[in-house]
Amino acid sequence: MGTDSIITLFFLIVAALIFLNLRSVLGKRTGHEKPPYDPFAPRESAREAERPQPPAEDGKVITLPRRGAAEPENRFQVIDDFAPPGTPLNDALRRIVEADPSFDPRQFVEGARAAYEMIVTAYAEGDRKTLKSLLSNEVYEGFNAAITEREKAGEKVKFTFVGIDKADMVAAGLEGPEVTVTMKIVSQLISATYDKAGTLVDGNAEDVSEVKDRWTFLRDTRSRDPNWKLVSTQSEG
Repeated sequence: MGTDSIITLFFLIVAALIFLNLRSVLGKRTGHEKPPYDPFAPRESAREAERPQPPAEDGKVITLPRRGAAEPENRFQVIDDFAPPGTPLNDALRRIVEADPSFDPRQFVEGARAAYEMIVTAYAEGDRKTLKSLLSNEVYEGFNAAITEREKAGEKVKFTFVGIDKADMVAAGLEGPEVTVTMKIVSQLISATYDKAGTLVDGNAEDVSEVKDRWTFLRDTRSRDPNWKLVSTQSEG
């Protein structure tokens, strides 16, 4: 075997070893993959993320309280700071906190704003996967039917989410294990629908429109799924 052949064989062996090593690393699930994005999950600041965690004793895992949970003796303070005591909303939120001490209304509003943008954007783009994860079955069927009708007609939507002007919690309730929260959301967006020939059939691609919605979210406290679902939508013009 000539010198060139030996050198070529050497590099082939090195390349094969590198490939196998990369495959073993990149193709392996470590158990630390990111879970699906939950807009209602508490946000952890960079300082909190860098804060060292206390070591486990005797090999046992230390379970920390859920972020956002109020201390037992002050669990209603976060409610009184959010809604005036004695109002129907305050009374309803107190009942919710009694059933779920981790509930934080301000955190919920932040999550509802994020969920609203995700949902209206997913609807415009026909993103059924995202909608499925955020909507109840009934609401999803309505959104899916509208998307299917749009696709059959060959229509395309040009959409830009500008922002949310207001997001106010207007009602809350607790019926058995089910918690509901209703939000009034005022948003700004640009939406234009074109037919298969490219002709504008609805909306305007240049003008920013104000949209007022009343959305209700629900979570079953018995369920292992901690996520909220959109269960009702109502346009207020």
